[in-house]
Amino acid sequence: MYNFTLHQRITRICQQQGLLLSGDDLGFYTRLSANATAIESLYRSLYSNHLMADALFEQLLITLIRGHQQRNKELRARDITKANKGQWFLSNEICGMSLYVDRFCGTLKDLPARLPYLESLGVNFLHVMPIFESPAGESDGGYAVSDFRKVDSRFGTIDDLRAVQKNMQEKDMYLMLDIVLNHTSHHHEWAVKAKNGDPVYQEYFYMYDDRSIPDQLDATMPEIFPETAPGSFTWNKESRKWVMTVFHNYQWDLNYTNPSVLVDMLDNILFYANLGVDILRIDAPAFIWKQLGTTCQNLPEAHTILRLIRQCVEVATPGMALLGEAIVAPKEIMKYFGTDLYTAKECDVAYNATQMALQWDALATGDTRIMLAAQHNLLQKPFGCTWISYTRCHDDIGLGYDDSMIAAAGFNAYEHRKFLKEYYSGVHPSSSATGALFSVNPKTQDARISGSLASLCGLEKAIASGNEKSIETAAKKILLMQAQSIFIGGIPMLFYGDEAAYTNDYSYLTEEGKTYDNRWMHRPVIDWKKNEKTKEQGTIEHLIFSGTQKLLKLRKQLPVTGDYKNIHWITPHNIHVAGFIRSMDQDHLYCLFNYSDKAAYLTWYAFKEQGFGVTNLYDHWNDQRLSVGADYEYLIIEPYSFCLLEAISY
Repeated sequence: MYNFTLHQRITRICQQQGLLLSGDDLGFYTRLSANATAIESLYRSLYSNHLMADALFEQLLITLIRGHQQRNKELRARDITKANKGQWFLSNEICGMSLYVDRFCGTLKDLPARLPYLESLGVNFLHVMPIFESPAGESDGGYAVSDFRKVDSRFGTIDDLRAVQKNMQEKDMYLMLDIVLNHTSHHHEWAVKAKNGDPVYQEYFYMYDDRSIPDQLDATMPEIFPETAPGSFTWNKESRKWVMTVFHNYQWDLNYTNPSVLVDMLDNILFYANLGVDILRIDAPAFIWKQLGTTCQNLPEAHTILRLIRQCVEVATPGMALLGEAIVAPKEIMKYFGTDLYTAKECDVAYNATQMALQWDALATGDTRIMLAAQHNLLQKPFGCTWISYTRCHDDIGLGYDDSMIAAAGFNAYEHRKFLKEYYSGVHPSSSATGALFSVNPKTQDARISGSLASLCGLEKAIASGNEKSIETAAKKILLMQAQSIFIGGIPMLFYGDEAAYTNDYSYLTEEGKTYDNRWMHRPVIDWKKNEKTKEQGTIEHLIFSGTQKLLKLRKQLPVTGDYKNIHWITPHNIHVAGFIRSMDQDHLYCLFNYSDKAAYLTWYAFKEQGFGVTNLYDHWNDQRLSVGADYEYLIIEPYSFCLLEAISY
């Protein structure tokens, strides 16, 4: 809805800031005018009662103008290229990898020399894990940021980062960085000022003189790390106040009921955009709004903030997409794509953590019924948004799917989760996995799982035993897991080391500040001599690398695998087989995955019941042509194997 007064105000501020209403500036002015009503409405819904609301709204507009003015001509040109592609991040041609710079190659200066390795694999999108300044021993893997604009000296400098981005841009590669919206390190400038008694910056955090309000909040807030960081508040002796620290005692939660926090963090967001970030990963957005009497997670105001940020980014730096790292229940995750008027206008990307966990469930049980029970919720993702699809990441593996889904498959939820924990921690008699439980809650026995892809698939134990058949089985499991995550829809995101069959790295046990966190076992230090083996026929490294390389190449060759809300799950004719169809126009790709340790028999009727008239198929993975047989005949899928079957005509 057009607001004349707001439009006049925007025009005045633009002119005061030296904006020329022509050329690129005209494009910005048009976007700002078109989105201004939504921006103001979202802002006012949060801060209408704040004494400084009006002045800080003007500061927000100035922040957008400056963000645009600081955007260089190369990034503005890239914005236009992306806009011409529509939702560019839906493409089947984007394949990613997530990595820690220091553990992958050393420093940012060393990273450009390793880009050809990634290109040879098929990776053209890089998630560089947190690299901004964070205190040694209190960094939480880089998520306790003490300076949002200074690269930590361990990794290099901001100029080194700019050089990496330029190198990647020349190669037509995409970059993702993190921003931690929920909290800062207690060494951040704002926190230091708050400790020293500055009332302005004490309002940037949740700080209390006594335990009355903290006790009320603790009564309804679940503990995130009950083993290592129980409770949600920490006593700060300098300020003599209780400070909200939901994650760790050295991470102070930012107070977004204060609009100054929002404006300052928006300024940081646009700074990242102007570094050339293509997708900004917003860490822990579910936690950014706190309210008494609630869990302080997934609150409506958190969504309002994300929608406001999305509108602002669309105006000032339109080529940057937003990823919301919300690892929440299947029904909750959909809200991060936006609802009602803001459907597909909140976060552009989210992690498909549910599907990831369901694949691990199927691998342990050989049963895909729980996976199928979850798909109704996952298919509600709106068109225009996409997933990060993955088998594992830097974090632990949570079993965050609903008990009702487990019950629908005929299992007891408690016993089933107990089995999965025992299986992946390697204590169950049937288990080939080598992992560990992370963040065990002594009250509820809830826990999550650590371990590398290869170790959880049995490779570590197989190598230790020297059993060639077990090594072969583990390799098949690894590629099965990767294949489903690569073809299910979304941006495939490999985790570094997985492409070269890295097993658990136990060196973290001797590293200061890491010994308490077993997630470091699946964050390996790369040995480039080992990675050279990816070129040697007959090595496990080559087998996994070349298999992953082939999967990514196939995906790029098949436009039907782009994420255009074009997935349909087939009837579960065999409980061991997860099967879905990717369709576009007249193209149909049947993706079938056998999670059993025995051959699976799938009736040919499964290919007929959709009514596509399929008679002939080409298996891209096995390079085999097949004819659809009679209903009483079967397609046979070998143990822990898969097929990528395209409908063809001879």
